[in-house]
Amino acid sequence: FRKNPEDASSESLVLRAHDLRQLRAVCWSSRVHPKPKVGVVLMHPRIDFTHHYAIPRLLDAGFCVLGAMNRGGGSDLYVEHEEMLLDVAACVRFLKEKRNVERVVLLGNSGGGSLLAYYQAEARAAPAERTKESPAGNPTRFDSAPMTPADLMVYVAAHRGQGQVLLDCIDPSVTDERDPVSVDASLDLYDERNGFREPPEPSRYTPEFLERFRAAQAARVERIDGVARALIEGQRTAATEMSAPGFDVQPAAHRREVARRRVTDPILTVYRTMANPSYVDPGVDPSPRDYGSLLSDRPDLMNYASLGFARVCTARSWLSTWSGRSSKADLCANVARIQEPTLVVHAARDREVLPADARRIFDAVASKDRTFREVRARHYFEPEPGSAEPGDVNAMMDIVIPWIHERVS
Repeated sequence: FRKNPEDASSESLVLRAHDLRQLRAVCWSSRVHPKPKVGVVLMHPRIDFTHHYAIPRLLDAGFCVLGAMNRGGGSDLYVEHEEMLLDVAACVRFLKEKRNVERVVLLGNSGGGSLLAYYQAEARAAPAERTKESPAGNPTRFDSAPMTPADLMVYVAAHRGQGQVLLDCIDPSVTDERDPVSVDASLDLYDERNGFREPPEPSRYTPEFLERFRAAQAARVERIDGVARALIEGQRTAATEMSAPGFDVQPAAHRREVARRRVTDPILTVYRTMANPSYVDPGVDPSPRDYGSLLSDRPDLMNYASLGFARVCTARSWLSTWSGRSSKADLCANVARIQEPTLVVHAARDREVLPADARRIFDAVASKDRTFREVRARHYFEPEPGSAEPGDVNAMMDIVIPWIHERVS
């Protein structure tokens, strides 16, 4: 919180999803508005939103707020988006059945936008028409899950999906996935021969380089997709062998080797994922953003550090979340399936979600009641470094709250 909620109460919860997995959440309510008619859900694929900076203003507006952690507890090492949708369903169901709210708002901030839009798109579909399998081929259980659609959709500084983000920032110059410093110099974003300049001097890349770079990024993602699918197929082949007639009479050593292959869940290490040209070249989709990435002022160095997008994940979580070729948590694809009133708020100084991203998202919205607004702010509407002010959160909430009130009053 930038500002602690006033006259508020909170209840720590453990919710149970349709597949019986548990997730933790905090339900916030205002003592001034003891019987809210509107409930707001906040969730992110990786970040704890139980104390999200929007909550105090939402409570002041008379709304009940459920900030939830997904079942992965902040780690996307194992969890698939398709599993997290069941977590969102549990949140909506809690507000409707336990808090008796009349209208539910899904507020998707950053990566929460693509997660909540995926949920809403599936919830609106008839059970038999919902997605049957995750990209890894695991059953989703959407056809039997109670997935109640929300009533309003709000996207705040939402990107197009984690897979799309990674597709734009994965380093295509990696020549050996086992070697974090292997490099094809002709594709190295941070090589002066390609247009890079020592920070904070802006870099400049030619259209020819950018075209080759983007094509090579897509090729690297497709290669990792191939590795992930081969690993999953190896597990399935072992499972088939274990269920075949006569397996139980095979030699113990053979049965043990097959069983080990069946349960082995190799971890993919994805090196160097901080290489979006827009981080260092202000001419790429110009905006009033600062130099650098969302996570670092020196992406050229952070590209080699342990912290970063998709650094470690299983094959199934890679395909479901981080692959821009395979993930179904694509915000543009899913807002095109949603008819509920939709608000898109773009942070103009965002270093990750650029103007072209925001336009693409809004242009894809299918709802006839759609609104686009912009705030000259950073990704998290944070204040200037060292400032005690709340930043641009209030400017953003001054858009969000009236928009909701107009549609629920």
